[in-house]
Amino acid sequence: MAFPWLVAFKVIPWKDVIEATPAVVRGAKQLWHKVRQDEAALEAAQAAAQGSVGPDAGSPEARIAQLEKRVAEMSQEAVASSELIQALAQHNERLVAAVDTLRVRTRVLMWVSALLAGGVLALFFLR
Repeated sequence: MAFPWLVAFKVIPWKDVIEATPAVVRGAKQLWHKVRQDEAALEAAQAAAQGSVGPDAGSPEARIAQLEKRVAEMSQEAVASSELIQALAQHNERLVAAVDTLRVRTRVLMWVSALLAGGVLALFFLR
């Protein structure tokens, strides 16, 4: 049972996976920090909007400007998320291709082993 796993680890393009891992991890960390910062900024903005008494703080123009800023930030987050998802999808595609290659090689190995076992048995009984 351990043999297919050994072959799987040999077939997987580890060089590509290892080279791309830091970029994927860095992108995930940046995305996580960005989301956390945006949540903190949104909470601060909501607290300021609720606690403000001044005429300009609650004006529709100021609120629209805040909303436009938030929409722009969210669009940047969406782009960063899509880039990260694309990188992960490419890695997944490579791994699936490696596993498929492994599956084919395992079937070929099984048939070759069966033929060799049959040949050994035939030689043993024909002696």
